[in-house]
Amino acid sequence: MIPAKDLSTEAPRSPYDRLGGYDILARAIDKCRADLAGTIGEYHTNCPLDRHLFDWKGTDYDTFRALVASGADDEAVAKFVNETGTPKSAEEISEWNEKEEGLMPYNNPEGRDWFVGVCEPLGIDPKTNTLFQFLVEDDKQTFAS
Repeated sequence: MIPAKDLSTEAPRSPYDRLGGYDILARAIDKCRADLAGTIGEYHTNCPLDRHLFDWKGTDYDTFRALVASGADDEAVAKFVNETGTPKSAEEISEWNEKEEGLMPYNNPEGRDWFVGVCEPLGIDPKTNTLFQFLVEDDKQTFAS
């Protein structure tokens, strides 16, 4: 069994950490393992960020969760994501990663107020920061010693 991180004391992996070629996947696994272990802290699994990957790839979350619960290692979970859902070429994955890394919630009227509200306490500019930059800074400030 792969030990789960205690997300009340440490952050999940960065959304930039690629696993199987995919942004977000390593972070999604960390949060799912922590949820299964009861150590998820303030994080959420199958959240809107995770859904970016799962919806785009056509990954069934319940099957993903069951695989993680079975003790599968990162490589087995990445293989599952690669081999299920909608097939994606290396070029499509690369383009998707680039799009995800550049997401600017401030530019989306539906997400702007939320993003401004979460960036303000961190002291980062919502107009110039991406979603991933916000997540990295939030993790950093949450667990600063």
